[in-house]
Amino acid sequence: MTGIAKYFLLGAILSAILGMCWGIVMSASGDHSLSPAHAHLNLLGWVSFSIFAVYYHLVPEAAEGVLAKVHLTLAFIGLGLIVPGIVQAVTLQGETLAKLGSILTVLSMLCFGVVVLRSGRMQAA
Repeated sequence: MTGIAKYFLLGAILSAILGMCWGIVMSASGDHSLSPAHAHLNLLGWVSFSIFAVYYHLVPEAAEGVLAKVHLTLAFIGLGLIVPGIVQAVTLQGETLAKLGSILTVLSMLCFGVVVLRSGRMQAA
């Protein structure tokens, strides 16, 4: 696995490790108040990034365009903002980061959708 697929897989693995450690800390402390941020880290980081990695690995021509690089960038920045943003929102410190991270995450998924549609057309041709 190389390129964008590898970056997404490494991001997925890092997210899983951080999510597992965070879950252990929450369990040990008995404080689960940040579980929404923990859940987003696991779902967006581990699950979504893993799916992206597998897709780009199986359809390598999809990773060749600029849009795939935009997708990678938006996904990583979106995750990097949404998780601490949810922590801030839950602890009543504001919602700006969560909102910005959410927008970037949606834009990331839209980019991925376009990448998938375009690569599907390339294969059918």
